[in-house]
Amino acid sequence: MAKETNGDFEASLFKTADRLRKNIDAAEYKNVVLGLIFLKYISDSFQELYDRLAGDSFSDPEDRDEYIAENCFFVPREARWAELQAKAKLPEIGVYLDDAMSAIEKENRELKNVLPKVYGKANLDKASLGQLIDVISDIELQAHSADTKDLLGRVYEYFLGEFASAEGKKGGQFYTPKSIVKLMVEMIEPKKGRVYDPACGSGGMFVMSEKFVEDVIGGNIQDITIYGQESNQTTWKLSRMNLAIRNINSKFVAWNTEGTFLKDEHPDLKADYILANPPFNQSEWGADILAEDGRWKYGTPPNGNANFAWMQHMIYHLATNGVMATVLSNGSLSSTNSGEGLIREKIVKDNLVECIIALPKQLFYNTGIPATIWILRRGRDPKDNQTLFIDASELGYMKTRVIRDFTDKEIAKIEETYKKWRKKDGYEDIAGFCKSATLEDIAGHDFVLTPGRYVGIVTQEDDDVSFEEKMEHLTSTLSKQMEQEKILDDEIKEQLLKIGYSL
Repeated sequence: MAKETNGDFEASLFKTADRLRKNIDAAEYKNVVLGLIFLKYISDSFQELYDRLAGDSFSDPEDRDEYIAENCFFVPREARWAELQAKAKLPEIGVYLDDAMSAIEKENRELKNVLPKVYGKANLDKASLGQLIDVISDIELQAHSADTKDLLGRVYEYFLGEFASAEGKKGGQFYTPKSIVKLMVEMIEPKKGRVYDPACGSGGMFVMSEKFVEDVIGGNIQDITIYGQESNQTTWKLSRMNLAIRNINSKFVAWNTEGTFLKDEHPDLKADYILANPPFNQSEWGADILAEDGRWKYGTPPNGNANFAWMQHMIYHLATNGVMATVLSNGSLSSTNSGEGLIREKIVKDNLVECIIALPKQLFYNTGIPATIWILRRGRDPKDNQTLFIDASELGYMKTRVIRDFTDKEIAKIEETYKKWRKKDGYEDIAGFCKSATLEDIAGHDFVLTPGRYVGIVTQEDDDVSFEEKMEHLTSTLSKQMEQEKILDDEIKEQLLKIGYSL
């Protein structure tokens, strides 16, 4: 079989796997496929060490302790990929796979209650399941043996994104688009220390942090320790498998049904880096129970919207010189409802807000509204009380009919602007794109942080621009402002509906 480029191969593989889905919902099928990819990964890792031990006359390749010593999952004989592939065409293959998952969990305590046991279900066509095993078996033909495990990791990550897209709004609950994660990670540069995500989904922030440490700065993944929390058990299982494939220690990635606010799994954590994409405009999050909670340094957030609960939870967990990047809905920039404006003002006055980035609409699977990246940093020089505003709302391209994405060039443009500004090396304000604003500037806008208020619009020389072009630009600008106002109006209506009011 001819080798394809990784990107082409991953897309082709997903199309093949998706054809075998037939009448099963994407939400259910993802557990089938991702579980098999994980099984292939740990079986390949096991077999690699097994062969090495078999060639050593002083070692026993069936001794479980040999694998524990090498930080490798032990795979019992009945769960090894070769054994299962040999049974792929049997009608009982679903039962064999469920038994294999149970056997692996029994031998590896850290995988207890993590692996999917869904293969024996009546609605899963066993002939298609056998074909799917063959499809995943072909992955090793697409890479040299030394790279197979890395390719499996990329396939897992690619499939997560494709399943999130297929699930739409529900998919957004476990997956943040890769370009957004990449931008956030490369801006705050997690190099060494504790990395925390209080709403970690399938673990994308951790995987990208690992890539940054190893691929960008040439560091060791052991230089960072990850801490996370997730309230959806199925999503938590996806994250544990995702991290295991990347050889990332996930022992501090916790799950509970109560959620991060009501049961903080890491109450004493002070993180060096925080990365998060929490639920937008979450209502009924427990404000009545937590009214006097110590996390609300800047004011108690309203029960109808958890945006500033998430914000303050992260600030509370931020180390002395820590930095955080979080995605919040655009309403967090300007809302004055139920004391939110005062909370935002206090956070700004505390010299925490380093950068605000306005994002385009249609970037996320769970909502079409535009959102914002907030970058906050502790330990900033009190004399340097400026905030960088970047308006990236016009960037991006339509990846599909409904989803927008950033190009690598656009990510680099935003990242380089921020880093030049931080280093005070070559940064310049660009009308319509970026502006370094003082605390006095922000106070003059009543602590509303919408980047459009600060960056202005692009100006052109009159001699170079026709009347028609000026009118077209003015119309476009007004249209954009009206659209942003409508989005905010829609958000307000949505929040009112949640508490029983209808407009």
